[in-house]
Amino acid sequence: QVQLVESGGGLVQPGGSLRLSCSTSEYFFDMSWYRQTPGKQREMVARMMGPRPINYADSVRGRFTISRDNTKNTVYLEMASLKPEDTGVYYCNHGEYWGKGTTVTVSS
Repeated sequence: QVQLVESGGGLVQPGGSLRLSCSTSEYFFDMSWYRQTPGKQREMVARMMGPRPINYADSVRGRFTISRDNTKNTVYLEMASLKPEDTGVYYCNHGEYWGKGTTVTVSS
């Protein structure tokens, strides 16, 4: 059974950093992070295929980094220079499969 489990969300001040983790039940070549921010549709934040990041949303490029540790079947999202507009629920995705999300709140 495919499982994606996110963790690492929390409250952080503007300008701060946070690392999200997505633990998967097995290795998946194509992995993405999405987010649902208040008042907006769910959007793709970062995507990687194999070892390489291939796409970032314009709003996070240069601030967020997607990576993975294949020995742990875990995909990470390193977030830096966080802004209040980054607040939302972050989801791990592989094809039709989604995790339950982890909440990030950026506020002073």
